[in-house]
Formats: sequence, structure tokens, C-alpha cells
Amino acid sequence: MNLPSDLPARLSVASRIGAATLGGYALASAAASALALSLPGPRHEAALWGMLLSFLFYALAVIWVMHARSATRAWIGMALPTATLGLTCWLLGAGGGA
Repeated sequence: MNLPSDLPARLSVASRIGAATLGGYALASAAASALALSLPGPRHEAALWGMLLSFLFYALAVIWVMHARSATRAWIGMALPTATLGLTCWLLGAGGGA
């Protein structure tokens, strides 16, 4: 079976698309939750601002993933901030013991 010569490039693009969609969604969701827990004011307004700003996080994540040097860096670049924001949510919420 002959494989196309551009298969690695195609797989890299497919991996980046996966990182942009799945990783971007996870990052935006974690950012919305962290912002909703940390912004001052009434909870419903903080949640609204968190959701509105999550669209910005998602758009920037997609741009960054397509700009990264490799698909591996794109996945790492999505995983680290998402984990950090998830830990922040856990610390700000009931899981942090506060």
C-alpha cells in the first residue's frame, strides 16, 4: 500500500483542528468557570461576564493553535492553561476547602 507523501502534514493539520476544537472548548469552559467564580459582584453577572469572555478565549485559542510550531506544542499549549484554570476553579470553589 502506498501512502501519500503529504500524510504527515495532513495528520498534523487534523491534530491541530482537534486541538482547536476540543482544547479550545475545554479552555473556554475552564476560563468561563474561573471568571464566574472570581469576578466581583452578583453571581449571575459574574457568570454572564465569564460566558461572554469565554468566546474571546476560544477565538484566541484557535488562533494560537494554528500558529504553533507543531501539533504537540498546540496540544500542550491547550492542556497547561486549561489545567491551571481548572485548578483555579477547584481552589475557588468548594474543593479548595475555603
